Amino acid sequence: MTDDLARLSLNTATTKKWTLSEAVDGAVRAGLPAVGLWRDRVAEAGLKTAAQTVRDAGLRVSSLCRGGFLTAADPAGVRAALEDNRSAIVEAATLGTDALIMVVGGLPDGDRDLTGARARVADRLAELAPFAREHGVRLVLEPLHPMYVADRAVISTLDQALDLARPHPADAVAVVVDAFHVFWDPNLPHSIARAGREHRIASYQVCDFNLPIATDALLSRGMMGDGVIDFTPITRAVADTGYTGDIEVEIFNADIWATPGGEVLTTMTDRYRELVLPHLTPE
Repeated sequence: MTDDLARLSLNTATTKKWTLSEAVDGAVRAGLPAVGLWRDRVAEAGLKTAAQTVRDAGLRVSSLCRGGFLTAADPAGVRAALEDNRSAIVEAATLGTDALIMVVGGLPDGDRDLTGARARVADRLAELAPFAREHGVRLVLEPLHPMYVADRAVISTLDQALDLARPHPADAVAVVVDAFHVFWDPNLPHSIARAGREHRIASYQVCDFNLPIATDALLSRGMMGDGVIDFTPITRAVADTGYTGDIEVEIFNADIWATPGGEVLTTMTDRYRELVLPHLTPE
């Protein structure tokens, strides 16, 4: 690992075709100190094996993705969500990360009540936060771009996430600043500053917002520098809060997935050095 990459983390979504072991090996070869893991890759390897693989490589786990999907209104759906999230909390603790990324969920089928769905998210967080805290894990709320509000996340802004986090200790419920999802928000500088004051930034994720939007909107993420996001003000705002944690690159993009993983990491580290790293020193 070189000093300039000391905070850069490869999220396994970026190299989707790699197994967990391949992603760990790739991160080591690229000189990275950390990986962000998705639960599907952990499940394929087995939880204990996954944890040992990362430890043996000398890497840290910057986050586990994902928990959440808390908006069910029926008793069976609520029970299933709570059970799955408790399992995810235990997985995060076993892997040695305190950050469980939470995609809170969209509207249930046939439901148009966003306010009610958000209230159910708040109720589920109240049930899960003590369990998470007992395990040394933070529930890290991820606001998603508004185009995902109906199917994936009924919270779209960092302020909405912080409002949901407010009733809970900062070491139990926190937020992630994902540039792809929040770059558009005119209140973003103030929201990031607020998150810093409340000590709730648990993760900073970077990737670009590509145009035209893909037929599957999930695949509109791009490599930094290939889209429309200006990373300078966002990165500076995060740095100014005193955040010193990892910076994850998490990309869903069919072309990137079709590119050999080693090439992806070379481009990723180059773009990080060019577009993100120079702005990580607080002003």
